Amino acid sequence: MSIELTRNFSIIAHIDHGKTTLSDRLLEHTSTISQREQQDQLLDSMDLERERGITIKSHPVTMRYESKDGKEYRLNLLDTPGHVDFSYEVSRSLAACEGALLLIDAAQGVEAQTVANMHLATLQDLKVIPVINKIDLPGADLPMAKKQLEDIIAIPAEEAIEASAKMGIGIDDILEAVVERIPAPEQPDDDLLRATVFDSIFDTYRGVVSYVRVVSGQLKRGTAIKMMSTGKNYEVKEVGIFTPKQSAEDVLKAGDVGYVIANMKTSAEVKIGDTITESKRPCPKPLPGFQVVQPMVFSGIYPVSTDDFEQLKIAMGKLQINDAAFTYQAESSVALGFGFRCGFLGLLHMEIVQERLRREYDMDVISTYPGVIYQVTKTNGEELEVDNPSFLPEAQVIEEIREPIVRVFIMVPNQYIGEMMKMVLERRGELENTETLDEVRVMLTCLLPLNEILVDFNDKLKSLTRGYGSMDYEHAGYRPAKLVKMDMLISGESVDAFSSIVHRDKAQARGRHLAAKLKEVIPRQMFTVAIQATIGGNIIARETITAMRKNVTAKCYGGDISRKRKLLEKQKAGKKKMKAIGKVNIPQEAFIKVLKTSD
Repeated sequence: MSIELTRNFSIIAHIDHGKTTLSDRLLEHTSTISQREQQDQLLDSMDLERERGITIKSHPVTMRYESKDGKEYRLNLLDTPGHVDFSYEVSRSLAACEGALLLIDAAQGVEAQTVANMHLATLQDLKVIPVINKIDLPGADLPMAKKQLEDIIAIPAEEAIEASAKMGIGIDDILEAVVERIPAPEQPDDDLLRATVFDSIFDTYRGVVSYVRVVSGQLKRGTAIKMMSTGKNYEVKEVGIFTPKQSAEDVLKAGDVGYVIANMKTSAEVKIGDTITESKRPCPKPLPGFQVVQPMVFSGIYPVSTDDFEQLKIAMGKLQINDAAFTYQAESSVALGFGFRCGFLGLLHMEIVQERLRREYDMDVISTYPGVIYQVTKTNGEELEVDNPSFLPEAQVIEEIREPIVRVFIMVPNQYIGEMMKMVLERRGELENTETLDEVRVMLTCLLPLNEILVDFNDKLKSLTRGYGSMDYEHAGYRPAKLVKMDMLISGESVDAFSSIVHRDKAQARGRHLAAKLKEVIPRQMFTVAIQATIGGNIIARETITAMRKNVTAKCYGGDISRKRKLLEKQKAGKKKMKAIGKVNIPQEAFIKVLKTSD
């Protein structure tokens, strides 16, 4: 099929605005899937995606569509995630497209992530087709949605297509708009092979499967190819398209989106954003790659059984090939043994990675409290980046600690402004700007420390605004802060798994919370156990686990009181001796309970 009849596009929107449902309807309408194969969320292949009702990975699929003018087009669609943690997936998918369908919920209007994804599409110079979805809902407000489209996103309202993906309304109009408004891929200047890798997965039987967009030249079985970032050569074993399952083809031509299987055995051999070219006739320079995503949240992940360390290492390697934003490196902890320090884009990303380790690789893991990267300047002028409390230098040699700041865009109904601003101030944030979007909603732009929005900020936002609030954030550099390292001592010994870097003003509250939690989970000993939260050498919170006590006076009935006293003194001396030599063994379950619920 000629390049003029190819269209590459993706669907972008805020979370839950109907991207995956619309892709289901498009697949049915173009007869890409048969009646027998139809099911909801067809492109969400992971169990996890189906259970949570969210898209985590982008899913490519090729459809054939005969337009009203009688021409048959090849449409390559990429369904993308909507959650802020997975915006890197969206940017990679958009790099393989010429256009995008921007979905807006007719009842909820333009949300924070809608604006963020629109910016991503504008940066890539894509043709954007606005679609107002869910017009069948009783709460649908089309005039409001169109007004917001013009006011917030600056797209004329008459360009919008009214649709309902669930009811199948407006699907013909969307397909016609894709064919008419989205440009065909550019004609290549030469026939040298250039293909960009925008995703990849690991298949146990076939090795690495790379998802590619061919920019020029052609890819077919037997082609000797070279990866431009590593310089390694491979032979193509199979090429094909997604329908939506992998379907082998004879050749992939310029403008096509599909997959390539070469003799790549390990996950380290392919890099997302790499350029594939021919070994014998290489192109002079690689295609512009993707921006390398930097993890923002760090946490230690340890196997519950230390024997599983090697399996965990293999599982993480396979996960990383499919998820370029996930990073890991080995570390060890006195309390938890050998494990990995892992980097994530956000808390949902961290949760998904842990869940995938449990499900796909049958790994039982525990994770430490999530933290961020701090920049430390020592008194001798040396600069450090610290992502683990254990590596923070002593307080006396620290000149300054800087923490990462994010600019948060919060969209909320008018009546919740006061509560929202109070929550931002409680989290050490500051309000930069307030913008009225329409009669009912405002957008607050705030600067907040990243570690303050890590754990429960989004949940609190949703509960405060009865589910109507939404947020998006971007990195905004670093700024100095009064940060300290808080250690937890159990019977005078520091337990590194519970150490954390906290703001001085919030240290006491966090110390009390953690000490109370530990008191609940550490079993009682034959002697008194002190649980202390300390900063430097100062104790800021304490809980005491009382000793188990045997009734040594049970056999004394009547008689002189001195007899009972003698037995009690003997018991007291024994406990004193035991306290001096006794060690508190913290069971694995205690770590799991505290680290899983230390929010």
